[in-house]
Formats: sequence, structure tokens, C-alpha cells
Amino acid sequence: MTQEHTVVALTLGDPAGIGAELIAKLLAQPAELGNAKIVLIGDPWLWERGQQVADVRVPTRALDSLAQARQAPAGLPLFVAVDTVRPEDVSVGQAGRAGGESVLRVLDRCMDAAQARQIDAICFAPLNKHAMKMGGLRHEDELHHFAEYLEVDGYFCEFNTLDGLWTARVSSHIPLKDATRYITRERVVAASALIYRSLQAAGNAQPRVAVAAVNPHGGDGGTCGREEIDVIAPAVADLNAQGIPVQGPYPADTIFLRARDGQLDAIVTMYHDQGQIAIKLMGFEKGVTVQGGLPVPITTPAHGTAYDIAGRNLANAQAMRNAFLIASRMGASYRNQAAA
Repeated sequence: MTQEHTVVALTLGDPAGIGAELIAKLLAQPAELGNAKIVLIGDPWLWERGQQVADVRVPTRALDSLAQARQAPAGLPLFVAVDTVRPEDVSVGQAGRAGGESVLRVLDRCMDAAQARQIDAICFAPLNKHAMKMGGLRHEDELHHFAEYLEVDGYFCEFNTLDGLWTARVSSHIPLKDATRYITRERVVAASALIYRSLQAAGNAQPRVAVAAVNPHGGDGGTCGREEIDVIAPAVADLNAQGIPVQGPYPADTIFLRARDGQLDAIVTMYHDQGQIAIKLMGFEKGVTVQGGLPVPITTPAHGTAYDIAGRNLANAQAMRNAFLIASRMGASYRNQAAA
């Protein structure tokens, strides 16, 4: 019987950033990538430039479309050439409309392939939200674009991961002054349940999840805010009643110490920087963003396009590799669930 490989689509990211060279470095070390079937989709000139910058040469097998990926022989990375942007329209190290439009076109094609069950997961190299908005993005971030495109009607949020630690957010890319409006019992329950189940899909059978408080010192018994008493603690009780063993709320200024000491696998934070500052300080060059709550696993490095070092062969591919491995594990899990 022929082994069924998980099919992971890779994209080159913003053409003005470090994405293409990251992918070249990633694919130059195939022994570190497991046995997933890799299908790279991008503009040929950009892929060629990425290899030149990274000073590597990666043999690939050409395909006409992503629809051929599942039936294609395993072994060499597969390459689907597209024509989305001209080199003369890209200025290395600068956000531009043409680059943002290219990113959207490639990601949309990958999502079409995922919906058609031609691929199992998507892993994209870093993109730039400003460039994407110039190129036609109508949402606050790529996650909301994915959710609309894939017709998601349930709860979704970004996860940030570092090695074995994952974080979720009850609110995300909004002004800080608006964050407390999003801290509801229902959203805390949804974010916690989603990261618990997503960790299981990524291979952690019994994840240890804790919820952060929002107020200083966890509200100090209500003297410094009541969200912990009125909203977060009742949400934790709801989760426990559902059989999801979530802990908390714990004060945000100490909860990451528990994670550092190996007591937790995931933390649910209340707003963007509450978790992002901690997890990026713990390992900026290794972190991964997982787009949680979508019908297809989608991952990317947690760092950005690094315009300041683009084209200089200085980019570290560790986070790109970690993002690929998570996409591969989750893609296999989702495929197995669909087949059951």
C-alpha cells in the first residue's frame, strides 16, 4: 500500500521581505522536515532570487497546479509556478501594493486547494499587513481574511507558539482601549476550548491550559477590577464542567513564570501584547503563529518580513522550520479526522 503523505503548501511571502530566502534555507535541509509532501507555490523569479540570496540550490519537481500535488511522487519538493508580480514592481525592503496583491493571490489559491482537499495544510512565509492592505486586504489582518474566505462562522483567533508553549488571545488586533469590551464569558470559553483542542490536533493528548487575568494582581479580590470575578472565573468553571481542565485566572505578571518552569502548555491571554511581549522575549527567533479555528491548518513564523535585512542572507530559518512542522502535524490530524 502506498503511504499517504500529508500535503503542505508553502508560500514565499512578501516578495520585498525575507520570505523567499527563508523557504530556500528551509528546503535545503530536507532531513529536518519529516515525510510530508511539500508543494511550493510562487513566482519563479522570486524563488530563484531566494535561492541566490540564501546561496543554496534546491531541486524541485514542476507541477502545473496544486490539484496534482496529492498524486505526484514523493521525494523532491513540488513547485507550482504562478505569475503574480513582476520583479520591477518590487523594491526589496519596502512595503508595496504589488507585493501585497501577490501575497493575497497566492494565499487565496492555496485556500481554494485546501477546500478542494488537494492539500492538507498551508505554511506561509512572512507577510506585511500594510502591503496587503495596499494590495486589497479589506480586513484588520490576514486571519480575518482567511475566516471570511473559508466561510468560518465559529470562534477563531491567532495562537502564538514557542517550542512547547502556545498562547491564545481573547482580543487581538484592536486598540488597547477597546480590549475589555471583548472580554466576555463566551469568548474566554471559546478561546480556551479552541487552543485546548488545537494542541490535541498538534500531538499533545492532554494539554495543560491556564487563563490569564486582565487586571493588576488578578484584580486584588475586586478592588482593582472585577473582570476576574464576574467573567473569567465563571468561564473557567464552564470549561471545567465541559470536561476541559483549564486553570486560572492567574495574574498576568506571573503566569508566564509557570510556563517557563514547565507547568503549562498553553496560556489564554486577554489582549494582544499581554502574551506577545512575553513569548517573543522568551524566543523571538523561534516563535510560530497558528491561525486557530479554521477548517485547514495555517501557520507562519511569528516574526515579520524583516525588511531591514532582506536580500542580505541574514535571516534565521528556525521559526520557518517550526511553522512547517506544526502545519505538517496538524495537517495529518485534520486529514485523519476527515477520513474517520
